[in-house]
Amino acid sequence: MSDIINLNLREKFLKIYADLPIAVRSEIIASLPETGPVTWNSSFVEVSQNTPLGEKILKELVEMEII
Repeated sequence: MSDIINLNLREKFLKIYADLPIAVRSEIIASLPETGPVTWNSSFVEVSQNTPLGEKILKELVEMEII
């Protein structure tokens, strides 16, 4: 993904995450072939640290129309 699009997706993700109830943050939101299930919390760590896995998570969330 391009840097500008990735930044916008990261911002959207972080806004959604901030509005989630704490209990919901431990729920699974996606399952990636290389890692298996990911929760909101694990996604937050990856996305906020701008890792390659975070980019894959963002892409999956866009495809699922969550962000």
